[in-house]
Amino acid sequence: MSDRIMIDYLDYIKEEKKLRKNTLEAYSRDILQFREYLLEHEIKGYEDTNKTIIITYLMSLQKEGKATSTISRSLASIRCFFQFLLNNNIVKEDPTLNLKSPKTEKKIPSILTIDEVNLLLSQPKSKNFKETRDKAMLELLYATGLRVSEIISININDIDLELGLLAVKENDDNHRVIPIGTLALEALNSYISIYRPKDKSDEEPLFINYSGNRLSRQGFWKIIKQYTKKANIDKIITPHTLRHSFAVHLIENGADIKTVQEILGHSDISTTHIYSFASNDEELREVYKKSHPRA
Repeated sequence: MSDRIMIDYLDYIKEEKKLRKNTLEAYSRDILQFREYLLEHEIKGYEDTNKTIIITYLMSLQKEGKATSTISRSLASIRCFFQFLLNNNIVKEDPTLNLKSPKTEKKIPSILTIDEVNLLLSQPKSKNFKETRDKAMLELLYATGLRVSEIISININDIDLELGLLAVKENDDNHRVIPIGTLALEALNSYISIYRPKDKSDEEPLFINYSGNRLSRQGFWKIIKQYTKKANIDKIITPHTLRHSFAVHLIENGADIKTVQEILGHSDISTTHIYSFASNDEELREVYKKSHPRA
């Protein structure tokens, strides 16, 4: 199993498939894990891989307790890989043909009420560098629905404070532009004017730690956890909870699904539709409570 093939494939999904950064990383990780499985089971070449081997591999992931969504993505990664091998005459047939992905249950995302969001976002008091930074991050996260990987990747010059716009890089060639709300802009103005003046270089990170380095994903999670505890909110809150809450609150207040899809950066609108279910779910509960004699 040539390392050259793997290098060429990773270049292919990056340069030709134009996958988003998160998807690219997941596909790369999936296929390297699958390759390791083949080597461990003494499969000498990709042309020796058949449907049974792939099914057995997916079953091993299930036994390890992997989520259905993870297994489905792994199959999608393997399918993409074998299509590449087939197109380059490295294998004669695609063993993933007619293999069906396991059905994933669409779970209603956990969200915060607007009061809980306001309570959480009011915790940093902007008295020092950390609180000013944290206030700006939390306000921006709820104002835009960014993924945690996106918010820590923002550079100073990705934000136009005058126009109130944020450019989010999706891959080497594409980006999406998101409007920023008034309260988030105020928090960002305070942070940038004092701690991150915009005469920095294009690649200068917006959100930094005490050492001056780009804030890490783990660092951001700790910040969320700290303010959740401080606000005494009895829920598990992650950066994605604010992303979910942002989407549901937009839909509840009349935003159309297509607009929310574009802001969130979903490639498939069916992913965005789950937020309308969450919105309707709360509405149905209220109607039920008011209408059912034994509710």
